[in-house]
Amino acid sequence: MTASYRYDVEILHLLVSSGHAYFGRARDGAADVPTTDAERVDVVSGKGIVGDRFFGKAAHMDAAVTLIAIESLEAMAAELGVAPFDPLLTRRNVVLRGAHLAPLLGEEFALESGGGGPGGFHSVRLRGGRPAHPCAWMDQVLAPGAHAAMRGRGGVRCQPLSDGILHRGPAVLISPVPLDPDKAGTATLLRASRLP
Repeated sequence: MTASYRYDVEILHLLVSSGHAYFGRARDGAADVPTTDAERVDVVSGKGIVGDRFFGKAAHMDAAVTLIAIESLEAMAAELGVAPFDPLLTRRNVVLRGAHLAPLLGEEFALESGGGGPGGFHSVRLRGGRPAHPCAWMDQVLAPGAHAAMRGRGGVRCQPLSDGILHRGPAVLISPVPLDPDKAGTATLLRASRLP
């Protein structure tokens, strides 16, 4: 990866859950599965986050780690006129502040974190695979209208390209393309499906 641009961001949350919480009918409620907001997570190349529900699952190899910008959730709550959302309810693995994610689709990039602790900075390389589209559960767990409001700003599903560690706290996003942190909460236009 030829890194050209460095952006100071913050890793606010690192969600690790061994099971899927949102399946079946929303009116029946979410499944009670263990979920951790970790201080740090271990990432394995091609597999994902150790202990997470997507780790090593063949169907999710290109999308094992999900990222979302907290600004997206803040903008949604403001538009819907509701209290701030609990970002963990989106079930995204990495919640960032200051990260403009949409331009990273199809790109290799890196997150460096943990610079203040023993061992210095840790780096994890990722490839932005596809948008992390919201599911209808968002209307149930966040607020009515959240499913529609989250379209185009649900985050990015990524393939881990290196082993490494992510830490909560200050981080650096290293991108091969220019990003605009002021657009972190802006919805990205979704292309119409090519399916008949």
